[in-house]
Amino acid sequence: QVQLQESGPGLVKPSQTLSLTCTVSGGSITTTNNAWGWIRQPPGKGLEWMGVIAYDGSKYYSPSFKSRTSISRDTSKNQYSLQLSSVTPEDTAVYYCNTPRGAILGSWGQGTQVTVSS
Repeated sequence: QVQLQESGPGLVKPSQTLSLTCTVSGGSITTTNNAWGWIRQPPGKGLEWMGVIAYDGSKYYSPSFKSRTSISRDTSKNQYSLQLSSVTPEDTAVYYCNTPRGAILGSWGQGTQVTVSS
């Protein structure tokens, strides 16, 4: 069973870049037809898909985040990462890494709380 674990700083200052890493175990991020995503949930709001990186390295970003988001991967470590630039307090949220399949099945990890504050 594939497991995903988010890691990164819990506090980021406004205007800085938020960087998170997702470590995948129990499966390879290069397995054909898999996709790996970043999703967030601001306080009191619903889930927001930010973007995905597919097994072949291709990427899709949600239009709402496209100008500030970059997703990359390190296949040697079976990890993929999120960078969100020019953060504001409105970017405070619980950030999750998950697959589209996991989201459909309702399988979610704990996520990681990121607070944007000076």
